[in-house]
Amino acid sequence: MVDTSRPEPSRFYRWAVLLFISVAMGGNYYIYDSINPLERIFIDKLGYSATAFGWLNSSYSVAAVATLLIGGIIIDRIGTKKAITFFALLCLLGAALTAARGQVGLMIAGRTVLGLGAESMIVAVTTALAKWFKGKELSFAFGINLTIARLASVAADNSPTWANKAFYPNGPGGEPSWQGPLLIAVGAGVLAVVCSAIYWSLESRAERRYELGQAGSIDKLEFGQVFRIRGLTLRQAIIQIWHGLMEMLRFNPSYWFVVGLCFTFYSAIFPFRTFAIDFFTNKILAAHGGISASEAIRVLSHERAGFFNSLLPFSAMIATPLFGLLADKLGKRALLMMFSSILLMPVYLMMAYSNVTLFVPICMMGVAFSLIPAVMWPSVAYIVDQSRLGTAYALMTLIQQIGFFIMNLLIGKANDYAHAGLANPGGYALGMWIFSTLGFVGMAFAILLRLRETGPHGHGLETITIGKT
Repeated sequence: MVDTSRPEPSRFYRWAVLLFISVAMGGNYYIYDSINPLERIFIDKLGYSATAFGWLNSSYSVAAVATLLIGGIIIDRIGTKKAITFFALLCLLGAALTAARGQVGLMIAGRTVLGLGAESMIVAVTTALAKWFKGKELSFAFGINLTIARLASVAADNSPTWANKAFYPNGPGGEPSWQGPLLIAVGAGVLAVVCSAIYWSLESRAERRYELGQAGSIDKLEFGQVFRIRGLTLRQAIIQIWHGLMEMLRFNPSYWFVVGLCFTFYSAIFPFRTFAIDFFTNKILAAHGGISASEAIRVLSHERAGFFNSLLPFSAMIATPLFGLLADKLGKRALLMMFSSILLMPVYLMMAYSNVTLFVPICMMGVAFSLIPAVMWPSVAYIVDQSRLGTAYALMTLIQQIGFFIMNLLIGKANDYAHAGLANPGGYALGMWIFSTLGFVGMAFAILLRLRETGPHGHGLETITIGKT
């Protein structure tokens, strides 16, 4: 029998827990984004191709898919306090492997280990937050948690500025360092482990003194009932998988339109961020003398490129909760997703072909990056039965990670094929066309969703507002 006579943890205790697990999660965000400013250094100093650079994040996505299958089981078995520390250690190991040598294979192995640790750690942190804040300030706690994590992404993108000595240890005219910035990421991993250990200590102490809530449920894909395909032909296996998924989700066209939008939208944003700093750097340099630009201008362009890339997570940090409130007040969720898709479609071609300041397309992208997630993820809860919601979110996330895998490799191949770089800034246009095409496809999914939800089979995405059911 549970001893209900014990008091609940104080508010200060709960917010201390939130701080430490959020900083721990921020550490894995920093490690993930730490390679963004390094593409050109990897290419020039380590002999990487853009395709090899794309593999660094594609390998992460492969590991993320595996995490959806096993991460929740691990957390269920060992509990959140052990799980967060264990996954933080995996993040640290991944960062250390990535920074150890400049060999492609070892770096890919490091990023794969990071994917196993980081994605599972996010699930564990989400579970822990539900344990500590359910029935209290849960939504606000999630917002603070995400804000701290996004700050780490902003810091990583801006590292060429605040950690300039790590990138250019011998000054602007000297050889850049590929390893110095990655050692900072290792430091972020150490910080994540330390904060995770402190959280372990805080929760262990609280379990002896306080009454704690139950851990939140974990989204897991129950593939055992779907992939019963032994002895079947390829066609039969595909049909079996399809029917299994339809049964699991009680097939709903609106859900699949949202999944399609999720796939195209995130595939156009996060892989773009992988290659954006190199693209921005060379676009800025092309306007200041190109290959004849001084070393000081090159360093300044690198810093400015990191700043522009950081505007996306920074805007999401601030605007996503506000857009969520707007959707709750206004309804019109499918219409808002259409508007976001319209904003996203032209930005890549604007950056590739126009001389307009990067602030304009980046701000347009920032609005879309803040608005679509604020509307899209909560919309699934209106479309899918509660009993299938965990599976629906997990499948949606899995398909999202497949998009990351494909697009990181595809854009790397495109940049290599077109010989994109400072000597040929126009070579980036092919990749920008690919991203822009995703925007048009996403718009098609948003239109289909809008038509479905304004018809007789709608689920209230356009009509449900606060105070209405």
